[in-house]
Amino acid sequence: MSGKSEEQAKKLIGKVVDLAELVTYQTDAIVSRTVIDKDAGTVTLFAFDEGQRLSEHKAPYDAMVCVLDGHTEITISGEPMTVKTGEMVIMPANVPHAVKATAKFKMMLVMIRS
Repeated sequence: MSGKSEEQAKKLIGKVVDLAELVTYQTDAIVSRTVIDKDAGTVTLFAFDEGQRLSEHKAPYDAMVCVLDGHTEITISGEPMTVKTGEMVIMPANVPHAVKATAKFKMMLVMIRS
């Protein structure tokens, strides 16, 4: 994490915050903000504009996606599912997955390294 990112993350410690307000939508873009970056894992917030996507890939660790605003289509092993505000899904390690913004949406990605 860069020095600026670390400084921003420290400002969140011990505070009540609205996760969805920590990252803003931008036209034709995916915006991300890392709020925790430790050896044990990361917590990153994302704001996707409609039509943006993360192409199919694999990760070496389980990852949990929590939708904070809107809804998205997440595909795991070729099986698409809709995930809405307040819902979550765990993407298993070493299994192909993808994210497609069928509308604007925000999510929190939690990855725990093992």
